[in-house]
Amino acid sequence: MSAITEETDEEYESFPEDKQGRSRMVGRVLLGVAVVGLLVIVVGGLWLRGQIDPGAGGNAVQVSIPKGATTSQIADLLDDHGVIKNAGLFRFWVKFKSAGPFQAGDYQLRVHQRYDDVIAVLQKGAKAEVLRLTIPEGFTLAQIAERVGKLPGRSAQRFLDLAASGQFRSQYLPAGNNNLEGMLFPETYDLRPQDDEAAILRRLVSGFDQLAAESGIEQSQTKLGLTPYEVVIVASMIEREARVPDDRAMIARVIYNRIQRKMPLGIDATIRYALNKPSGPLRQSELAADNPYNTRKRSGLPPTPIASPGRAALEAALNPAPGGWLYYVLADQDGRHVFATTDAEFQKAVANCKAKGLGC
Repeated sequence: MSAITEETDEEYESFPEDKQGRSRMVGRVLLGVAVVGLLVIVVGGLWLRGQIDPGAGGNAVQVSIPKGATTSQIADLLDDHGVIKNAGLFRFWVKFKSAGPFQAGDYQLRVHQRYDDVIAVLQKGAKAEVLRLTIPEGFTLAQIAERVGKLPGRSAQRFLDLAASGQFRSQYLPAGNNNLEGMLFPETYDLRPQDDEAAILRRLVSGFDQLAAESGIEQSQTKLGLTPYEVVIVASMIEREARVPDDRAMIARVIYNRIQRKMPLGIDATIRYALNKPSGPLRQSELAADNPYNTRKRSGLPPTPIASPGRAALEAALNPAPGGWLYYVLADQDGRHVFATTDAEFQKAVANCKAKGLGC
Protein backbone atom coordinates (compact mmCIF):
# COMPACT_ATOMS: atom_id res chain seq x y z
CA MET A 1 0.00 0.00 0.00
CA SER A 2 2.85 2.32 0.67
CA ALA A 3 3.96 2.02 -3.03
CA ILE A 4 0.52 3.03 -4.24
CA THR A 5 0.48 5.99 -1.93
CA GLU A 6 3.85 7.24 -3.18
CA GLU A 7 2.73 7.10 -6.85
CA THR A 8 -0.45 8.99 -6.11
CA ASP A 9 1.33 11.72 -4.26
CA GLU A 10 3.97 12.32 -6.96
CA GLU A 11 4.17 16.12 -7.88
CA TYR A 12 3.62 17.51 -11.44
CA GLU A 13 2.86 21.02 -13.09
CA SER A 14 -0.65 21.51 -14.51
CA PHE A 15 -1.72 24.17 -17.19
CA PRO A 16 -4.30 26.54 -15.71
CA GLU A 17 -7.82 26.29 -17.13
CA ASP A 18 -8.27 30.09 -17.67
CA LYS A 19 -5.15 30.50 -19.86
CA GLN A 20 -6.40 27.85 -22.28
CA GLY A 21 -9.76 29.63 -22.64
CA ARG A 22 -8.22 32.99 -23.30
CA SER A 23 -5.98 31.54 -26.00
CA ARG A 24 -8.92 30.03 -27.80
CA MET A 25 -10.85 33.31 -27.51
CA VAL A 26 -8.00 35.35 -28.98
CA GLY A 27 -7.83 32.96 -31.90
CA ARG A 28 -11.54 33.27 -32.54
CA VAL A 29 -11.35 37.10 -32.38
CA LEU A 30 -8.44 37.25 -34.79
CA LEU A 31 -10.25 34.93 -37.16
CA GLY A 32 -13.38 37.05 -36.91
CA VAL A 33 -11.42 40.23 -37.55
CA ALA A 34 -9.80 38.60 -40.57
CA VAL A 35 -13.16 37.48 -41.90
CA VAL A 36 -14.72 40.90 -41.34
CA GLY A 37 -11.73 42.59 -42.94
CA LEU A 38 -11.99 40.27 -45.91
CA LEU A 39 -15.70 40.99 -46.22
CA VAL A 40 -15.03 44.73 -46.03
CA ILE A 41 -12.43 44.42 -48.75
CA VAL A 42 -14.73 42.33 -50.93
CA VAL A 43 -17.78 44.52 -50.36
CA GLY A 44 -15.74 47.70 -50.72
CA GLY A 45 -14.19 46.43 -53.90
CA LEU A 46 -17.58 45.53 -55.32
CA TRP A 47 -18.92 48.96 -54.36
CA LEU A 48 -15.92 50.69 -55.87
CA ARG A 49 -16.24 48.69 -59.06
CA GLY A 50 -19.96 49.45 -59.19
CA GLN A 51 -19.21 53.16 -58.97
CA ILE A 52 -16.38 53.21 -61.47
CA ASP A 53 -17.89 50.70 -63.89
CA PRO A 54 -21.67 50.58 -63.41
CA GLY A 55 -22.33 49.08 -66.84
CA ALA A 56 -23.50 50.43 -70.15
CA GLY A 57 -25.26 53.45 -68.63
CA GLY A 58 -28.83 54.64 -68.74
CA ASN A 59 -30.68 57.44 -70.50
CA ALA A 60 -28.80 60.10 -72.42
CA VAL A 61 -28.30 63.47 -70.70
CA GLN A 62 -26.90 66.77 -71.95
CA VAL A 63 -24.10 68.28 -69.86
CA SER A 64 -22.59 71.69 -70.61
CA ILE A 65 -19.04 72.17 -69.37
CA PRO A 66 -18.29 75.90 -69.09
CA LYS A 67 -14.99 77.32 -70.19
CA GLY A 68 -12.43 77.34 -67.39
CA ALA A 69 -14.25 74.77 -65.23
CA THR A 70 -11.97 72.86 -62.84
CA THR A 71 -11.96 69.08 -62.47
CA SER A 72 -13.75 69.48 -59.15
CA GLN A 73 -16.47 71.65 -60.72
CA ILE A 74 -16.84 69.21 -63.62
CA ALA A 75 -17.20 66.30 -61.16
CA ASP A 76 -19.97 68.20 -59.35
CA LEU A 77 -21.76 68.87 -62.66
CA LEU A 78 -21.57 65.20 -63.62
CA ASP A 79 -22.91 64.25 -60.20
CA ASP A 80 -25.77 66.76 -60.48
CA HIS A 81 -26.79 65.30 -63.86
CA GLY A 82 -26.61 61.70 -62.62
CA VAL A 83 -23.73 60.75 -64.91
CA ILE A 84 -21.75 59.66 -61.84
CA LYS A 85 -22.88 58.87 -58.28
CA ASN A 86 -19.92 60.19 -56.32
CA ALA A 87 -18.09 63.38 -57.25
CA GLY A 88 -15.29 62.78 -54.75
CA LEU A 89 -14.56 59.30 -56.04
CA PHE A 90 -14.57 60.60 -59.62
CA ARG A 91 -12.03 63.27 -58.70
CA PHE A 92 -9.85 60.58 -57.12
CA TRP A 93 -10.18 58.36 -60.22
CA VAL A 94 -9.25 61.21 -62.54
CA LYS A 95 -6.13 61.87 -60.47
CA PHE A 96 -5.33 58.16 -60.27
CA LYS A 97 -5.59 57.85 -64.07
CA SER A 98 -3.63 61.07 -64.61
CA ALA A 99 -6.52 62.17 -66.85
CA GLY A 100 -7.32 65.60 -68.21
CA PRO A 101 -7.39 68.36 -69.02
CA PHE A 102 -11.07 68.35 -70.00
CA GLN A 103 -12.50 70.58 -72.71
CA ALA A 104 -15.44 72.92 -72.44
CA GLY A 105 -18.50 72.28 -74.58
CA ASP A 106 -21.88 70.58 -74.76
CA TYR A 107 -21.68 66.84 -74.22
CA GLN A 108 -24.16 64.01 -74.57
CA LEU A 109 -23.42 61.50 -71.78
CA ARG A 110 -25.42 58.80 -70.01
CA VAL A 111 -26.81 58.30 -66.53
CA HIS A 112 -24.45 56.12 -64.46
CA GLN A 113 -21.84 55.96 -67.20
CA ARG A 114 -18.44 54.27 -66.81
CA TYR A 115 -15.84 56.64 -65.42
CA ASP A 116 -13.32 55.70 -68.09
CA ASP A 117 -15.88 56.36 -70.84
CA VAL A 118 -16.74 59.75 -69.34
CA ILE A 119 -13.06 60.66 -69.10
CA ALA A 120 -12.45 59.61 -72.72
CA VAL A 121 -15.34 61.76 -73.97
CA LEU A 122 -14.31 64.81 -71.96
CA GLN A 123 -10.70 64.55 -73.09
CA LYS A 124 -11.68 64.22 -76.74
CA GLY A 125 -13.87 67.29 -76.60
CA ALA A 126 -17.45 68.00 -77.55
CA LYS A 127 -18.49 67.48 -81.16
CA ALA A 128 -19.41 70.78 -82.73
CA GLU A 129 -23.00 70.84 -83.92
CA VAL A 130 -23.16 71.40 -87.67
CA LEU A 131 -26.11 73.10 -89.32
CA ARG A 132 -26.40 72.57 -93.06
CA LEU A 133 -27.83 75.24 -95.33
CA THR A 134 -28.37 74.39 -99.00
CA ILE A 135 -29.07 77.22 -101.45
CA PRO A 136 -30.05 75.89 -104.91
CA GLU A 137 -28.93 77.71 -108.04
CA GLY A 138 -31.55 80.13 -109.27
CA PHE A 139 -32.98 80.96 -105.85
CA THR A 140 -34.05 84.55 -105.24
CA LEU A 141 -33.04 86.54 -102.18
CA ALA A 142 -36.50 85.96 -100.69
CA GLN A 143 -36.23 82.21 -101.23
CA ILE A 144 -32.78 82.17 -99.62
CA ALA A 145 -34.12 84.10 -96.63
CA GLU A 146 -36.89 81.54 -96.28
CA ARG A 147 -34.30 78.74 -96.14
CA VAL A 148 -32.31 80.62 -93.51
CA GLY A 149 -35.48 81.15 -91.48
CA LYS A 150 -36.00 77.40 -91.26
CA LEU A 151 -32.77 77.01 -89.28
CA PRO A 152 -33.28 76.87 -85.50
CA GLY A 153 -33.24 80.31 -83.94
CA ARG A 154 -32.88 82.19 -87.25
CA SER A 155 -35.30 84.65 -88.80
CA ALA A 156 -36.04 85.12 -92.49
CA GLN A 157 -37.09 88.73 -91.90
CA ARG A 158 -33.95 89.48 -89.93
CA PHE A 159 -31.90 88.08 -92.82
CA LEU A 160 -33.78 90.26 -95.35
CA ASP A 161 -33.41 93.36 -93.17
CA LEU A 162 -29.65 92.82 -92.94
CA ALA A 163 -29.43 92.22 -96.69
CA ALA A 164 -31.09 95.58 -97.34
CA SER A 165 -29.16 97.48 -94.67
CA GLY A 166 -26.02 98.14 -96.70
CA GLN A 167 -23.82 96.62 -93.96
CA PHE A 168 -22.93 93.70 -96.22
CA ARG A 169 -21.82 94.45 -99.73
CA SER A 170 -20.36 92.55 -102.62
CA GLN A 171 -17.34 94.19 -104.19
CA TYR A 172 -19.21 93.98 -107.52
CA LEU A 173 -22.31 95.81 -106.27
CA PRO A 174 -22.53 99.34 -107.75
CA ALA A 175 -22.15 102.30 -105.40
CA GLY A 176 -25.43 103.40 -103.87
CA ASN A 177 -27.05 100.02 -104.54
CA ASN A 178 -27.89 97.96 -101.45
CA ASN A 179 -29.82 95.23 -103.28
CA LEU A 180 -27.99 91.92 -102.81
CA GLU A 181 -30.24 90.03 -105.22
CA GLY A 182 -28.02 87.75 -107.29
CA MET A 183 -24.95 88.45 -105.15
CA LEU A 184 -25.26 85.40 -102.87
CA PHE A 185 -23.47 82.24 -103.91
CA PRO A 186 -25.78 79.19 -104.21
CA GLU A 187 -23.99 76.39 -102.41
CA THR A 188 -24.27 73.99 -99.47
CA TYR A 189 -22.88 75.56 -96.32
CA ASP A 190 -21.92 73.92 -93.03
CA LEU A 191 -22.67 76.44 -90.31
CA ARG A 192 -21.57 76.65 -86.71
CA PRO A 193 -24.21 76.85 -83.95
CA GLN A 194 -23.19 80.45 -83.24
CA ASP A 195 -23.57 81.59 -86.86
CA ASP A 196 -26.41 84.10 -86.84
CA GLU A 197 -28.14 85.77 -89.79
CA ALA A 198 -25.30 88.28 -90.16
CA ALA A 199 -22.63 85.58 -90.23
CA ILE A 200 -24.62 83.56 -92.77
CA LEU A 201 -25.14 86.59 -95.02
CA ARG A 202 -21.46 87.44 -94.83
CA ARG A 203 -20.51 83.92 -95.94
CA LEU A 204 -22.92 83.96 -98.88
CA VAL A 205 -21.68 87.33 -100.12
CA SER A 206 -17.99 86.44 -99.74
CA GLY A 207 -18.70 83.12 -101.47
CA PHE A 208 -20.16 84.97 -104.45
CA ASP A 209 -17.25 87.42 -104.62
CA GLN A 210 -14.82 84.51 -104.66
CA LEU A 211 -16.78 82.73 -107.40
CA ALA A 212 -17.03 85.87 -109.51
CA ALA A 213 -13.32 86.57 -109.20
CA GLU A 214 -12.43 83.00 -110.15
CA SER A 215 -14.69 83.25 -113.20
CA GLY A 216 -12.81 86.30 -114.50
CA ILE A 217 -15.64 88.77 -114.07
CA GLU A 218 -13.24 91.67 -113.67
CA GLN A 219 -12.42 91.42 -117.39
CA SER A 220 -16.08 91.75 -118.39
CA GLN A 221 -15.77 95.35 -119.56
CA THR A 222 -12.93 94.46 -121.91
CA LYS A 223 -14.50 91.23 -123.17
CA LEU A 224 -18.17 92.20 -123.38
CA GLY A 225 -18.50 95.92 -122.81
CA LEU A 226 -20.50 95.24 -119.66
CA THR A 227 -19.79 95.95 -116.00
CA PRO A 228 -19.41 92.98 -113.65
CA TYR A 229 -22.82 93.76 -112.17
CA GLU A 230 -24.45 93.73 -115.62
CA VAL A 231 -22.84 90.33 -116.28
CA VAL A 232 -24.41 89.04 -113.05
CA ILE A 233 -27.79 90.23 -114.32
CA VAL A 234 -27.24 88.30 -117.55
CA ALA A 235 -26.09 85.23 -115.63
CA SER A 236 -29.21 85.33 -113.45
CA MET A 237 -31.44 85.27 -116.56
CA ILE A 238 -29.44 82.39 -118.01
CA GLU A 239 -29.84 80.53 -114.69
CA ARG A 240 -33.62 80.88 -114.84
CA GLU A 241 -33.99 80.22 -118.58
CA ALA A 242 -31.59 77.35 -119.32
CA ARG A 243 -32.80 73.87 -118.47
CA VAL A 244 -29.93 71.87 -119.93
CA PRO A 245 -26.21 72.74 -119.66
CA ASP A 246 -25.57 72.97 -123.41
CA ASP A 247 -28.07 75.81 -123.82
CA ARG A 248 -26.45 78.25 -121.38
CA ALA A 249 -23.76 79.79 -123.61
CA MET A 250 -26.20 79.98 -126.57
CA ILE A 251 -28.82 81.79 -124.46
CA ALA A 252 -26.07 84.20 -123.40
CA ARG A 253 -25.34 84.90 -127.09
CA VAL A 254 -29.02 85.57 -127.82
CA ILE A 255 -29.13 88.11 -124.98
CA TYR A 256 -26.01 89.92 -126.18
CA ASN A 257 -27.18 89.91 -129.83
CA ARG A 258 -30.48 91.48 -128.79
CA ILE A 259 -28.78 94.08 -126.60
CA GLN A 260 -26.50 95.01 -129.51
CA ARG A 261 -29.51 95.45 -131.79
CA LYS A 262 -31.45 97.31 -129.07
CA MET A 263 -34.20 94.67 -129.23
CA PRO A 264 -36.32 93.83 -126.15
CA LEU A 265 -34.97 90.63 -124.60
CA GLY A 266 -38.43 89.09 -124.30
CA ILE A 267 -37.45 86.92 -121.34
CA ASP A 268 -40.50 85.96 -119.32
CA ALA A 269 -38.41 84.98 -116.30
CA THR A 270 -37.87 88.68 -115.59
CA ILE A 271 -41.64 89.27 -115.64
CA ARG A 272 -42.15 86.34 -113.28
CA TYR A 273 -39.59 87.85 -110.93
CA ALA A 274 -41.42 91.17 -110.78
CA LEU A 275 -44.72 89.38 -110.16
CA ASN A 276 -43.21 86.89 -107.69
CA LYS A 277 -44.79 84.18 -109.82
CA PRO A 278 -42.10 81.53 -110.43
CA SER A 279 -44.45 79.07 -112.15
CA GLY A 280 -47.81 78.77 -113.84
CA PRO A 281 -49.06 80.42 -117.03
CA LEU A 282 -48.70 84.17 -117.38
CA ARG A 283 -51.89 86.05 -118.28
CA GLN A 284 -51.90 88.50 -121.15
CA SER A 285 -52.43 91.37 -118.71
CA GLU A 286 -49.31 90.30 -116.79
CA LEU A 287 -47.26 90.15 -119.98
CA ALA A 288 -48.47 93.62 -120.93
CA ALA A 289 -47.87 95.24 -117.52
CA ASP A 290 -45.30 98.01 -117.74
CA ASN A 291 -42.60 97.66 -115.11
CA PRO A 292 -38.78 97.79 -115.16
CA TYR A 293 -38.58 93.99 -115.32
CA ASN A 294 -40.88 93.57 -118.33
CA THR A 295 -38.28 92.72 -120.96
CA ARG A 296 -41.01 92.26 -123.55
CA LYS A 297 -41.82 95.96 -123.44
CA ARG A 298 -38.45 97.46 -122.47
CA SER A 299 -35.10 97.13 -124.18
CA GLY A 300 -31.91 96.44 -122.34
CA LEU A 301 -31.25 94.64 -119.07
CA PRO A 302 -33.60 94.63 -116.08
CA PRO A 303 -32.41 96.83 -113.18
CA THR A 304 -31.15 93.96 -110.99
CA PRO A 305 -30.39 90.26 -111.18
CA ILE A 306 -33.48 88.07 -110.84
CA ALA A 307 -31.84 85.15 -109.02
CA SER A 308 -28.55 83.83 -107.70
CA PRO A 309 -26.57 82.39 -110.62
CA GLY A 310 -24.35 79.38 -110.15
CA ARG A 311 -20.84 78.94 -111.48
CA ALA A 312 -21.93 77.49 -114.85
CA ALA A 313 -24.38 80.32 -115.58
CA LEU A 314 -21.82 82.96 -114.65
CA GLU A 315 -19.19 81.36 -116.87
CA ALA A 316 -21.69 81.16 -119.74
CA ALA A 317 -22.45 84.88 -119.34
CA LEU A 318 -18.73 85.62 -119.54
CA ASN A 319 -18.12 83.23 -122.43
CA PRO A 320 -21.11 83.29 -124.83
CA ALA A 321 -21.17 80.87 -127.72
CA PRO A 322 -20.47 82.34 -131.16
CA GLY A 323 -23.59 82.66 -133.32
CA GLY A 324 -26.15 85.03 -134.81
CA TRP A 325 -29.21 83.74 -132.94
CA LEU A 326 -31.92 86.15 -131.85
CA TYR A 327 -34.54 83.68 -130.62
CA TYR A 328 -34.88 80.46 -128.69
CA VAL A 329 -37.92 78.26 -128.04
CA LEU A 330 -38.47 75.05 -126.13
CA ALA A 331 -37.90 72.03 -128.35
CA ASP A 332 -38.72 69.01 -126.13
CA GLN A 333 -39.92 67.82 -122.75
CA ASP A 334 -36.35 67.62 -121.45
CA GLY A 335 -36.08 71.40 -121.60
CA ARG A 336 -33.82 71.77 -124.61
CA HIS A 337 -34.24 74.84 -126.76
CA VAL A 338 -34.07 75.35 -130.50
CA PHE A 339 -32.27 78.54 -131.56
CA ALA A 340 -33.26 80.69 -134.51
CA THR A 341 -31.74 83.59 -136.40
CA THR A 342 -34.72 84.90 -138.38
CA ASP A 343 -38.32 85.59 -137.41
CA ALA A 344 -39.50 82.94 -139.88
CA GLU A 345 -37.37 80.31 -138.19
CA PHE A 346 -38.66 81.50 -134.84
CA GLN A 347 -42.34 81.26 -135.85
CA LYS A 348 -41.80 77.75 -137.17
CA ALA A 349 -40.13 76.74 -133.87
CA VAL A 350 -43.03 78.25 -131.91
CA ALA A 351 -45.54 76.26 -133.98
CA ASN A 352 -43.63 73.04 -133.27
CA CYS A 353 -43.50 73.92 -129.58
CA LYS A 354 -47.26 74.45 -129.43
CA ALA A 355 -47.88 71.23 -131.37
CA LYS A 356 -45.91 69.32 -128.74
CA GLY A 357 -47.83 70.96 -125.91
CA LEU A 358 -44.75 72.49 -124.32
CA GLY A 359 -46.54 75.64 -123.17
CA CYS A 360 -45.23 78.07 -125.75
